[in-house]
Amino acid sequence: MIKVVGVRFRKAGKIYYFDPASFDIKPGQCVIVETVRGIEYGHVVLGNREIEENDVIQPLKKVIRMATTEDDQTEAENKKKEREAYEICNKKIRKHNLDMKLIDCEYTFDNNKLLFYFTADGRIDFRELVKDLAAVFKTRIELRQIGVRDETKMIGSIGICGLALCCHSFLTDFHPVSIKMAKEQNLSLNPTKISGVCGRLMCCLKYEEETYEYLNKNLPNYGDIVKVKETGLMGEVINTNIIRQLVKIVIRKPDGDPEIVQLKIEDLIIQKPNRKKGQAQITKEEEDELRRLEALEREEKKKEQDNQEGQKQKHEQKHRPKRGKPQNKGKRVNNPQKKPQEDKKKS
Repeated sequence: MIKVVGVRFRKAGKIYYFDPASFDIKPGQCVIVETVRGIEYGHVVLGNREIEENDVIQPLKKVIRMATTEDDQTEAENKKKEREAYEICNKKIRKHNLDMKLIDCEYTFDNNKLLFYFTADGRIDFRELVKDLAAVFKTRIELRQIGVRDETKMIGSIGICGLALCCHSFLTDFHPVSIKMAKEQNLSLNPTKISGVCGRLMCCLKYEEETYEYLNKNLPNYGDIVKVKETGLMGEVINTNIIRQLVKIVIRKPDGDPEIVQLKIEDLIIQKPNRKKGQAQITKEEEDELRRLEALEREEKKKEQDNQEGQKQKHEQKHRPKRGKPQNKGKRVNNPQKKPQEDKKKS
């Protein structure tokens, strides 16, 4: 077990672990810590606690100090400078006629680095822009391209439910979402109804996925042939109520009109599954849009995995032990050459 505190650097951002050292830190307090970007000002969301060492990326850096009143003022000044930097960068982007959209900018606490977040359809050559920004701000400049989901997370908005977006409010990570989740929950497959503000599938499709998978295990599909235990009559499934575990079937009697009844799943026996029938009919345009959304989901997931692998390799290279210096550094050592054999004397 190892003692840690959880620190967050932006709203709904990831939680990073640090060694509290000798400080008794509680949630709601602010601390000064060292990260890969430099000295940072963070908000404590998890107080002193012990967790397994396997859950922590080593080496674990220590908390430098508790934030003071001067640190709070410095952070407020940095926020003000960020707004000014945002306007200046936008002017520079228009000057260089770059096809990119600036989303946000962020100063490190010690002002050693200024980060700009932007979105673009493809790769952007912003080398001249970086030179201009470095000349203006006299500090290290980093431009980071982000996706549409990260853009929405930073800016925030209101979802179709009428509440603030989950990603901007409390979601720390983006979980993979697929069309299968919408089908599992018997939702409309209209792309406009299951897509969020960012234009991707809504993150909330993941929330109840496990529950619906569990409830759907015993339910029949549309078109399945079932048998009523009490009467022994056969019927075809025309609707299901997943939450209440009810099945609506149509019973076609040979000597009468079809009868529609609704029964509990415990009162039925599935005789002949008919898995070929779909749950909902959609147009070709909607099907193409759904395929496009799924392709975008796979592409963004791959990019995220590549970024994580790149950060992991960078972290490993940074903390790789340095090799010892060669003993004969700067001196040229010639390889010993074999002496030529002397010619045998002629007798």
